[in-house]
Amino acid sequence: MDRVSDYLAQWRQERPDLDPTPMGVVGRLTRANEVVGRALTAYFAEHGLQRGEFDVLATLRRSGPPHTLTPGRLAESTMISSAAITNRLTRLEDKGLLVRRTDPSNRRNVLVALTAEGLQLVDRLVEGHLENERRVLAPLTAQEQAQLAGLLERFLAGSGDTSRAD
Repeated sequence: MDRVSDYLAQWRQERPDLDPTPMGVVGRLTRANEVVGRALTAYFAEHGLQRGEFDVLATLRRSGPPHTLTPGRLAESTMISSAAITNRLTRLEDKGLLVRRTDPSNRRNVLVALTAEGLQLVDRLVEGHLENERRVLAPLTAQEQAQLAGLLERFLAGSGDTSRAD
């Protein structure tokens, strides 16, 4: 039994008229998010990055050559506000991992591109990141991981999640 099971048992004892099953699901989703978040945060901190900074670098990397996007597209892809993306871009630019430059086809627009150093770093870190995620998911078999991924995808789609790619 886990802590959430203890809480559910207490609710069943104190309020037998209620079915606390949803609390169990939501409570475990919350706990799982905390466990995963701690593992990711610790890994990126070892490499001098915040999780959100890695998200920006990874988004640029997976966009393919020339690894360049607008700040707006980055904000949309990482699901954060334009103010938050500006702060992340400034930190990453200060670290020499990306550059901002004027779009030659439309001088009113800014483009964000990985530097050679940023590309090398994200390529190196993504391998360790995947290994870290494998460690976090190790209590589940490959089949259970696939089942969980499918259930979460269905849950998010049914909950009106708007973060789907276009």
